Amino acid sequence: MIPSLVSGAGASAALLVVLFGSFLDLLDAPIVTVAAPAIARDLGAGTAQIQWMIAAYVLALGAGLITGGRLGDQYGRKRLFMTGLGGFMLTSALCALAAGPGVLIGMRAVQGLAAGIMVPQVFGIIRASFAPGERAKAFGAYGAVQGLASVAGPLLGGLLVDADLFGLGWRTIFWINVPVSVLALVLGAKVLPESRSASTARLDLRGALLAASGVLLLLLPVIQTETWGWSTAGYALLAAGIVVLALFLVHERRLTGRGGEPVFDPALLRIRAFAIGLGASVLFFGGLGAFFLTLSVYLQAGTGRTAWETGLVILPYAFGSIVTSGLGVALAAKAGRALLITGSLTIAASQSVLWTVVRDGDDPGYWSLALALLLGGLGLGLAAPVLVGVVLAGVPGRNAGAAGGVLSTVNQIGSAIGIAVLGTVFFTAVTESATGAPGLADYGHALGVVLVVSAVLHVVAALVMLALPRAAAGDADR
Repeated sequence: MIPSLVSGAGASAALLVVLFGSFLDLLDAPIVTVAAPAIARDLGAGTAQIQWMIAAYVLALGAGLITGGRLGDQYGRKRLFMTGLGGFMLTSALCALAAGPGVLIGMRAVQGLAAGIMVPQVFGIIRASFAPGERAKAFGAYGAVQGLASVAGPLLGGLLVDADLFGLGWRTIFWINVPVSVLALVLGAKVLPESRSASTARLDLRGALLAASGVLLLLLPVIQTETWGWSTAGYALLAAGIVVLALFLVHERRLTGRGGEPVFDPALLRIRAFAIGLGASVLFFGGLGAFFLTLSVYLQAGTGRTAWETGLVILPYAFGSIVTSGLGVALAAKAGRALLITGSLTIAASQSVLWTVVRDGDDPGYWSLALALLLGGLGLGLAAPVLVGVVLAGVPGRNAGAAGGVLSTVNQIGSAIGIAVLGTVFFTAVTESATGAPGLADYGHALGVVLVVSAVLHVVAALVMLALPRAAAGDADR
């Protein structure tokens, strides 16, 4: 790696810039989820299009993560961070100008790809900017930004939608990204250090395209079920997705055999802890993927709450995760697996409690919702921050970087699968339950179905996690 350590104010300024970029990405999911019902009403979007507004971003982000880190290694992390941030800013403006759901979904996909290019550079830039002894504080600041985004997202999304600034309504959730991005670009041009890897391996673009195409082919018929139904074409798309993913594995194996650097080394699957960790990650994030989207639709379309009131209901979940995330990180090196299992079971318990709140078809009060969500947040804070560390504890240090990149991508894919499957389950249940226009009881029944499935997924995830390493990997192990 080209050395580029900076000192004092320069390092702090560089950290500020990358935290700006990270905050925008981390803010995206909660802010758009809260605004989704308003967007759907304004643009006349169908249920499948609501799911694609979220899933397109998440899926493209995962695809970008596959290649973003490698591009930064080859062409310079500052250059790729600035490129990704500029793309994120431009696509945010185009999302705000979207005149129809199709355009918005397309721009969301490009926005996610831009974020996927930007995000992997953050950790490389932090390492290039800070001496080893100072990096812990810098990564701690990144963790604090994660917590801030989780709190700010639901509130800011609800506030901007209900405030209807300049008559723009939901469009302000995208416009707000533009001035923040401009500020970060101006500062970044001056203070970010440039660094890159000494490796000259070619980018595995074919592998990245095969992986993204295969996952897309699998998700497309699932999300479109309510519109298309299950027809021969739908099953053909699923079969095509499986074939493309098989070709992806064949290509990666051949590339590895020729001495190249694939986006995914199939040999990693022979590492038991890593293979099990991928399965646990898909279950864990798949169970969460559609939870907030379906909850937001239930609260707004079902109970009649505003976007701002919806943000206030979801807020305890964010607070709960902040309360326990520090404890999770502190104990990860001693009891990482126990934290994962406890966290996943706590989320399942939270969803079970919430099921009892919504199943009777009445409008639940704030505190009955908030307490159930607080419990879920406590579980998420215990599990999510340590999942990667525990899974990577079973991976040799020489493979940790590649395995970490694959795991981060799988987390996003798991979330996209959850949005596709559970989102479809929710909207199908609403339609099948309603005898006319859907009412509160119909939305409550549909959310209850999602909660039961999600709780089961988290219980199964906890069982799978029993086979993971006991503790998270420490810096010395890497």
